[in-house]
Amino acid sequence: MEINLYDTTTTIMANNQSVQASTYTFMPQSIPMVLHDPKCQPEYRTKGSAGADLKVAMDLVLLPNHTQVVSTGISLAIPEGFVGLIFPRSGLASRGITLANSVGVIDSDYRGEIMVALKNTSTEPMALQYGDRVAQIVFIPITQFPFVQTETLDATVRGTGGFGSTGV
Repeated sequence: MEINLYDTTTTIMANNQSVQASTYTFMPQSIPMVLHDPKCQPEYRTKGSAGADLKVAMDLVLLPNHTQVVSTGISLAIPEGFVGLIFPRSGLASRGITLANSVGVIDSDYRGEIMVALKNTSTEPMALQYGDRVAQIVFIPITQFPFVQTETLDATVRGTGGFGSTGV
């Protein structure tokens, strides 16, 4: 697998002190894939697409207000330091088909078949055909930070304001 190395410098606050940390990210040029179903090859539809479309590996009818876990026909070897995030497709979401968990997380150490939990939020049954694009996967680098216990956190303008604290 061919890789490129990218330097990322991040500023973090620790015990009221600004600390700069450099990390190096290996950016793979491809992702190994087992294609369980030839009609389910993921694809980027345009050069600027952030997400690759995932397809359903069966015909199905989603009943109103029901969720069904469906096969995408693929398994991936997502490189360490990355995550695959599964998002709904906006065209389907506008018709009531979305993901039951909003966003799916595929960890780099998972090697099983990628499944998606589709939910029909409409009042009508929705038919999906084998090979239809049902979700999209976006790959992003991740960092696991150590948790450091402290008595206080640095002050911000928002502070402890929670849900709705910045307006609607």
